[in-house]
Amino acid sequence: MGTTVLSTAFAAIVFRRYLARGRPLHLLWWSIGIAVFGVGTFFEGYTALFGWYPAIFRGWYISGALLGGAPLAQGTAYLLLSRRKANALAVALLTLVSIGSLFVLLTPLDSSLAQQHKLAGDVIDWTWVRAFSPFLNTYAFLMLVGGAIVSAMRYSESGDHRRTMGNVLIAVGATLPGIGGSFTRFGYTEVLYVTEFLGVITIYWGYRFNTERRAVAELQA
Repeated sequence: MGTTVLSTAFAAIVFRRYLARGRPLHLLWWSIGIAVFGVGTFFEGYTALFGWYPAIFRGWYISGALLGGAPLAQGTAYLLLSRRKANALAVALLTLVSIGSLFVLLTPLDSSLAQQHKLAGDVIDWTWVRAFSPFLNTYAFLMLVGGAIVSAMRYSESGDHRRTMGNVLIAVGATLPGIGGSFTRFGYTEVLYVTEFLGVITIYWGYRFNTERRAVAELQA
Protein backbone atom coordinates (compact mmCIF):
# COMPACT_ATOMS: atom_id res chain seq x y z
CA MET A 1 0.00 0.00 0.00
CA GLY A 2 3.03 2.27 0.41
CA THR A 3 3.34 2.49 -3.38
CA THR A 4 -0.30 3.58 -3.62
CA VAL A 5 0.18 6.36 -1.07
CA LEU A 6 3.35 7.57 -2.74
CA SER A 7 1.75 7.46 -6.19
CA THR A 8 -1.26 9.45 -4.98
CA ALA A 9 0.94 12.17 -3.53
CA PHE A 10 3.16 12.22 -6.61
CA ALA A 11 0.13 12.47 -8.94
CA ALA A 12 -1.17 15.43 -6.93
CA ILE A 13 2.20 17.20 -7.23
CA VAL A 14 2.27 16.75 -11.00
CA PHE A 15 -1.37 17.82 -11.36
CA ARG A 16 -0.71 21.00 -9.38
CA ARG A 17 2.17 21.74 -11.73
CA TYR A 18 -0.16 21.11 -14.66
CA LEU A 19 -2.55 23.77 -13.33
CA ALA A 20 0.26 26.21 -12.51
CA ARG A 21 2.08 25.89 -15.85
CA GLY A 22 -0.81 26.72 -18.16
CA ARG A 23 -2.23 23.17 -18.37
CA PRO A 24 0.21 21.50 -20.80
CA LEU A 25 -1.16 18.12 -21.87
CA HIS A 26 1.98 16.16 -21.07
CA LEU A 27 1.63 17.01 -17.38
CA LEU A 28 -2.05 16.05 -17.40
CA TRP A 29 -1.27 12.64 -18.90
CA TRP A 30 1.60 12.13 -16.46
CA SER A 31 -0.58 12.92 -13.46
CA ILE A 32 -3.25 10.51 -14.74
CA GLY A 33 -0.63 7.84 -15.39
CA ILE A 34 0.84 8.07 -11.91
CA ALA A 35 -2.63 7.98 -10.36
CA VAL A 36 -3.64 4.93 -12.42
CA PHE A 37 -0.42 3.19 -11.43
CA GLY A 38 -1.38 3.82 -7.81
CA VAL A 39 -4.82 2.31 -8.42
CA GLY A 40 -3.21 -0.83 -9.80
CA THR A 41 -0.92 -1.20 -6.80
CA PHE A 42 -3.92 -0.65 -4.50
CA PHE A 43 -5.66 -3.66 -6.03
CA GLU A 44 -2.47 -5.69 -5.62
CA GLY A 45 -2.20 -4.71 -1.97
CA TYR A 46 -5.89 -5.40 -1.35
CA THR A 47 -5.57 -8.88 -2.80
CA ALA A 48 -2.43 -9.59 -0.80
CA LEU A 49 -4.21 -8.61 2.41
CA PHE A 50 -7.80 -9.78 1.87
CA GLY A 51 -7.70 -12.38 -0.88
CA TRP A 52 -8.78 -12.72 -4.50
CA TYR A 53 -12.07 -11.24 -5.72
CA PRO A 54 -13.34 -11.10 -9.33
CA ALA A 55 -14.14 -7.37 -9.28
CA ILE A 56 -10.75 -6.52 -7.81
CA PHE A 57 -9.05 -8.67 -10.42
CA ARG A 58 -10.87 -6.93 -13.28
CA GLY A 59 -9.99 -3.52 -11.88
CA TRP A 60 -6.36 -4.54 -11.50
CA TYR A 61 -6.12 -5.94 -15.01
CA ILE A 62 -7.50 -2.75 -16.55
CA SER A 63 -5.45 -0.35 -14.42
CA GLY A 64 -2.29 -2.45 -14.35
CA ALA A 65 -1.99 -4.89 -17.23
CA LEU A 66 -3.77 -2.71 -19.84
CA LEU A 67 -3.03 0.84 -18.77
CA GLY A 68 0.18 0.29 -16.81
CA GLY A 69 2.61 2.93 -18.02
CA ALA A 70 0.61 3.87 -21.14
CA PRO A 71 -0.70 7.24 -19.86
CA LEU A 72 2.83 8.16 -18.75
CA ALA A 73 4.09 7.23 -22.21
CA GLN A 74 1.36 9.34 -23.79
CA GLY A 75 2.50 12.30 -21.70
CA THR A 76 6.00 11.82 -23.11
CA ALA A 77 4.48 11.73 -26.60
CA TYR A 78 2.93 15.16 -26.00
CA LEU A 79 6.25 16.44 -24.69
CA LEU A 80 8.47 15.18 -27.53
CA LEU A 81 6.23 14.90 -30.60
CA SER A 82 4.12 17.35 -32.54
CA ARG A 83 0.60 17.93 -31.26
CA ARG A 84 -0.83 16.27 -34.36
CA LYS A 85 1.17 13.06 -33.91
CA ALA A 86 0.53 12.98 -30.16
CA ASN A 87 -3.22 13.42 -30.71
CA ALA A 88 -3.26 10.56 -33.20
CA LEU A 89 -1.43 8.31 -30.73
CA ALA A 90 -3.83 9.35 -27.97
CA VAL A 91 -6.85 8.39 -30.07
CA ALA A 92 -5.29 5.01 -30.90
CA LEU A 93 -4.35 4.43 -27.26
CA LEU A 94 -7.78 5.32 -25.87
CA THR A 95 -9.50 3.19 -28.50
CA LEU A 96 -7.36 0.14 -27.76
CA VAL A 97 -7.69 0.55 -23.99
CA SER A 98 -11.47 1.02 -24.22
CA ILE A 99 -11.97 -2.09 -26.33
CA GLY A 100 -9.62 -4.15 -24.18
CA SER A 101 -11.26 -2.96 -20.97
CA LEU A 102 -14.71 -3.87 -22.29
CA PHE A 103 -13.57 -7.41 -23.01
CA VAL A 104 -11.94 -7.66 -19.57
CA LEU A 105 -15.26 -6.72 -17.99
CA LEU A 106 -17.16 -9.23 -20.14
CA THR A 107 -14.86 -12.25 -20.09
CA PRO A 108 -15.73 -15.14 -17.76
CA LEU A 109 -13.15 -15.80 -15.05
CA ASP A 110 -11.99 -19.25 -13.98
CA SER A 111 -11.72 -18.76 -10.22
CA SER A 112 -10.31 -22.28 -9.82
CA LEU A 113 -7.05 -20.95 -11.31
CA ALA A 114 -6.90 -17.95 -8.99
CA GLN A 115 -4.25 -17.71 -6.30
CA GLN A 116 -5.77 -16.58 -3.04
CA HIS A 117 -3.46 -13.62 -2.41
CA LYS A 118 -1.93 -12.97 -5.83
CA LEU A 119 -3.13 -11.55 -9.12
CA ALA A 120 -2.37 -13.13 -12.49
CA GLY A 121 -4.03 -13.16 -15.89
CA ASP A 122 -4.36 -16.96 -16.01
CA VAL A 123 -7.94 -16.74 -14.75
CA ILE A 124 -9.18 -14.99 -17.92
CA ASP A 125 -11.31 -17.48 -19.84
CA TRP A 126 -11.15 -15.57 -23.13
CA THR A 127 -7.39 -15.98 -23.39
CA TRP A 128 -7.19 -13.80 -26.52
CA VAL A 129 -8.09 -10.80 -24.36
CA ARG A 130 -4.58 -10.95 -22.93
CA ALA A 131 -3.20 -10.07 -26.38
CA PHE A 132 -4.10 -6.40 -25.80
CA SER A 133 -1.57 -6.03 -23.01
CA PRO A 134 1.66 -6.64 -24.99
CA PHE A 135 0.78 -3.94 -27.53
CA LEU A 136 0.07 -1.37 -24.83
CA ASN A 137 3.08 -2.31 -22.71
CA THR A 138 5.39 -2.17 -25.72
CA TYR A 139 4.13 1.32 -26.55
CA ALA A 140 4.60 2.36 -22.93
CA PHE A 141 8.15 1.03 -22.80
CA LEU A 142 9.28 2.49 -26.10
CA MET A 143 7.79 5.91 -25.54
CA LEU A 144 8.46 6.32 -21.82
CA VAL A 145 11.87 4.68 -21.47
CA GLY A 146 12.98 5.52 -25.00
CA GLY A 147 11.81 9.11 -24.63
CA ALA A 148 13.68 9.50 -21.35
CA ILE A 149 16.87 8.11 -22.91
CA VAL A 150 16.60 10.41 -25.94
CA SER A 151 16.01 13.39 -23.63
CA ALA A 152 18.97 12.41 -21.46
CA MET A 153 21.22 12.28 -24.53
CA ARG A 154 20.03 15.68 -25.71
CA TYR A 155 20.56 17.30 -22.34
CA SER A 156 23.96 15.65 -22.01
CA GLU A 157 25.04 17.15 -25.34
CA SER A 158 23.87 20.58 -24.22
CA GLY A 159 25.72 20.30 -20.91
CA ASP A 160 22.59 20.24 -18.74
CA HIS A 161 23.75 17.56 -16.31
CA ARG A 162 20.78 18.08 -13.98
CA ARG A 163 18.20 17.13 -16.57
CA THR A 164 20.44 14.41 -17.93
CA MET A 165 20.44 12.76 -14.53
CA GLY A 166 16.70 13.34 -14.15
CA ASN A 167 15.89 11.53 -17.38
CA VAL A 168 18.26 8.67 -16.59
CA LEU A 169 16.43 8.19 -13.29
CA ILE A 170 13.06 8.23 -15.07
CA ALA A 171 14.26 5.60 -17.56
CA VAL A 172 15.53 3.37 -14.74
CA GLY A 173 12.38 3.85 -12.67
CA ALA A 174 10.13 3.02 -15.63
CA THR A 175 12.09 -0.18 -16.25
CA LEU A 176 11.95 -1.53 -12.70
CA PRO A 177 8.26 -2.64 -12.65
CA GLY A 178 8.84 -4.54 -15.89
CA ILE A 179 11.72 -6.39 -14.26
CA GLY A 180 9.50 -7.23 -11.30
CA GLY A 181 6.78 -8.40 -13.66
CA SER A 182 9.22 -10.90 -15.15
CA PHE A 183 9.73 -12.43 -11.73
CA THR A 184 5.99 -12.94 -11.28
CA ARG A 185 6.01 -15.42 -14.15
CA PHE A 186 8.18 -17.64 -11.96
CA GLY A 187 5.98 -17.19 -8.90
CA TYR A 188 7.93 -14.40 -7.18
CA THR A 189 5.13 -11.83 -7.01
CA GLU A 190 6.71 -10.11 -4.00
CA VAL A 191 9.56 -8.91 -6.23
CA LEU A 192 7.03 -6.96 -8.31
CA TYR A 193 5.77 -5.11 -5.25
CA VAL A 194 9.32 -4.05 -4.35
CA THR A 195 10.25 -2.96 -7.88
CA GLU A 196 7.01 -0.99 -8.24
CA PHE A 197 7.79 0.90 -5.04
CA LEU A 198 11.39 1.54 -6.05
CA GLY A 199 10.25 2.50 -9.55
CA VAL A 200 7.91 5.22 -8.29
CA ILE A 201 10.58 6.60 -5.97
CA THR A 202 13.15 6.66 -8.77
CA ILE A 203 10.79 8.37 -11.22
CA TYR A 204 9.89 10.91 -8.54
CA TRP A 205 13.53 11.81 -8.00
CA GLY A 206 14.00 12.05 -11.74
CA TYR A 207 11.04 14.40 -11.88
CA ARG A 208 12.57 16.52 -9.13
CA PHE A 209 15.88 16.75 -10.93
CA ASN A 210 14.04 17.90 -14.04
CA THR A 211 11.86 20.51 -12.34
CA GLU A 212 13.63 21.90 -9.28
CA ARG A 213 16.53 24.30 -9.49
CA ARG A 214 18.02 23.17 -6.21
CA ALA A 215 18.70 19.80 -7.78
CA VAL A 216 21.75 21.44 -9.38
CA ALA A 217 23.35 21.82 -5.98
CA GLU A 218 22.42 18.23 -5.08
CA LEU A 219 24.06 16.91 -8.25
CA GLN A 220 27.23 18.93 -7.80
CA ALA A 221 27.60 18.20 -4.08
